[in-house]
Amino acid sequence: MGELTDKIKGNANEAAGKVKSAVGKATNDREMEAEGNAQQAQGKGQQFKGEVKGKLGDDI
Repeated sequence: MGELTDKIKGNANEAAGKVKSAVGKATNDREMEAEGNAQQAQGKGQQFKGEVKGKLGDDI
């Protein structure tokens, strides 16, 4: 995957995770809230990977 693809997927995962976490919190569903938090973290990791690829090239 390229730099831009990683950043876009990361943003999408982070946004979806925020929604899932908020719904879980609002409905007192701790499992859903935890899944949302994990998805946000995954999205942030993907974004970081995209940033690194942008600086070092797509060969990582």
